[in-house]
Amino acid sequence: MFKKILVPIDFGENSKDVLQYAATLADKFQAEIHLLHVIEDLAALASGPDGFFKMPADTEKEIIQYAQKKLKEYTIPDVFDIPNKVLQVCDGTPFVEIIRYARDNKIDLIVLGTHGRSGLVHMLLGSVAEKVIRKSPCPTLAIRPEQLKFELP
Repeated sequence: MFKKILVPIDFGENSKDVLQYAATLADKFQAEIHLLHVIEDLAALASGPDGFFKMPADTEKEIIQYAQKKLKEYTIPDVFDIPNKVLQVCDGTPFVEIIRYARDNKIDLIVLGTHGRSGLVHMLLGSVAEKVIRKSPCPTLAIRPEQLKFELP
């Protein structure tokens, strides 16, 4: 039985499709949905040609508030009967924070999207979904974007 389902949201094109899958499962199992957005290392955003600088507290706070506001916009359609929705924004390395959140909150299932990158782009950028799947403390369901069709070679 799934009682808590974690849905990492990156605000990408596939995020709403992923939430639809998760909402369907949450409805079926009467599970809570936890929506998590990870702001990738705020320190990395605060770098310039001369190296790193301290990001003003106001700016950091505004980035987090904007992400929280955007996360609230991800509504679950009324056709689903979901007992609880938890919204969380944090900063750090996405796959690390997703796994940490799953462990700390005793998540039963992670439902996340993939970007479908392959080849050199995948090798250079890595895959958050792949790292989460490899290190997850619970079952993980990866949802591919609709426009990517699997074709045999």
